[in-house]
Amino acid sequence: QVQLVESGGGLVQAGGSLRLSCAASGRTFTMYRMGWFRQAPGKEREFVARISWRGGIADYADSVKGRFTISRDSAKNTVYLQMNNLRPEDTAVYYCAAGSARAYDHWGQGTQVTVSS
Repeated sequence: QVQLVESGGGLVQAGGSLRLSCAASGRTFTMYRMGWFRQAPGKEREFVARISWRGGIADYADSVKGRFTISRDSAKNTVYLQMNNLRPEDTAVYYCAAGSARAYDHWGQGTQVTVSS
């Protein structure tokens, strides 16, 4: 099993920045990739960004390209999501996930991000 704990959420004004962290523990050697997803009230969970654990190759949703950056620190088993130029529509619960190339098998508990206009 892999345990994931997110942190770094909060309230920020539009145009501001936040950095989310996700610390992984347990059988981290099984992780192929890690990702961030978000879910706004009344909406389905959506993909935000992902990164391959070994190669560090990143991929983003179109809605966050150029504003968000995903990175990882392998030594700390931690993945980050730097969010800049935040918009009210970025308001959501953000979830960290880890898994294989086929599926995300492990999820964190989520952290709230609220962007005020």
